[in-house]
Amino acid sequence: MKTYTNPVYPLYFADPFVLRVGNDYYAYGTGGRPILEGRAFEVLHSTDLVSWTSLGGALELLEDENARDYWAPEVAEADGKFYMYYSAGIGDKGHQLRVAVAERPEGPFRDAGVILDPHDTFTIDASPFRDDDGTWYLFYARDFLDGDRVGTALAVDRLEGMTKLAGERKTVLRATADWQIFRHNREMYGGVHDWYTLEGPFVVKRGGKYWLFYSGGAWEMPNYGVSFAVADHPMGPWTEAQADGPTLLRSIPGKVVGPGHNSLVVGPNGDDYIVYHAWDAQQTARRMCIDRVVWTPDGPRTNGPTTVAQPAPER
Repeated sequence: MKTYTNPVYPLYFADPFVLRVGNDYYAYGTGGRPILEGRAFEVLHSTDLVSWTSLGGALELLEDENARDYWAPEVAEADGKFYMYYSAGIGDKGHQLRVAVAERPEGPFRDAGVILDPHDTFTIDASPFRDDDGTWYLFYARDFLDGDRVGTALAVDRLEGMTKLAGERKTVLRATADWQIFRHNREMYGGVHDWYTLEGPFVVKRGGKYWLFYSGGAWEMPNYGVSFAVADHPMGPWTEAQADGPTLLRSIPGKVVGPGHNSLVVGPNGDDYIVYHAWDAQQTARRMCIDRVVWTPDGPRTNGPTTVAQPAPER
């Protein structure tokens, strides 16, 4: 029996998204490496989810001085083309959602010249989802300044075509728990707030229900992890699993810190695998990991984050 041990890619590779195209897998991640070939977002290729080869950079850089940092790419295939959703900004300021298009999954992706929600001051972590009837939705994170827990949280809108939102935005989830704190006394938008964060949404449909995976907390701290919510429709309402911390992936003291910002992909063996990044104990890099997901009457379960040998997802 073949096995693998996390991480499955040894270099910095944050916010990993994996797209399956036939029997091939393509991974896209927020970079820790220098810009590759004048492009953002390293793209990797695999046939087994375990052994990965770098194909270089995926996205041609924007000619925009306000687009210095590129975050959290996800790619959808539609009408024979590939659409990359991502955000660009400077540091943690001014990020806005954009879309780029390519003829092949490895790119090169070229920006379509569209800001998906130009009226919002901060939008990140776009995640496209196609329903059974062919309708596309875009889940993403944005800032909320009202309510008891001010901060970044999750929204959804329907896509009219692959490069335009319908303008029907609904709130998906807001922070509800203490573990979702990002930073106390954070200066934002001219005020000081205890800032909470939900981010990295990803949706799949299993067993007639819609399952939203998301990350919460502070991405560089042990409280960061993955939880889930469930709904009967992509636009909600969504019901969150209640717990005293992340319900799916949590830090393991001395081994793994801040596992999160996941995607889900069907492996060569037909099982679902959660793909996520995690810091090593010394927090030298966020690296890509995978673990098998089992579906129970109460929703998804995984024994991750694993740090010892696991059965490889063989055909």
